[in-house]
Amino acid sequence: QVQLVELGGGLVQPGGSLRLSCVASGSIFSIHVMGWYRRAPGKQRELVATIAGSGDTNYADSVKGRFTISRDSAKKTMYLQMNSLKPEDTAVYYCNALVQWRLGVSPTNYWGQGTQVTVSS
Repeated sequence: QVQLVELGGGLVQPGGSLRLSCVASGSIFSIHVMGWYRRAPGKQRELVATIAGSGDTNYADSVKGRFTISRDSAKKTMYLQMNSLKPEDTAVYYCNALVQWRLGVSPTNYWGQGTQVTVSS
């Protein structure tokens, strides 16, 4: 099995920065697309950013220019650098990864348990 663990959430003032990490462990042959999603109180989960194995990235319009997604394939780790944080960024942030655990097997989608990010003065 594969586990995804998010680290780095917390409380930050508006305009501040946080860096989230997502570490993948377990039976992993290859990690394809990885991404960050979030769920704000009373809202549905939404895409924040994704990064392909090639390094191609995709961002939600609401975070473009403020958030940066990256990954270290050797460490099986993905990051989300969040700058200029706003109160509306408050949410539980989830890590997602499409993981192929063995050569020849179709990849499987995995989720982390989530980490709380609160932006408030």
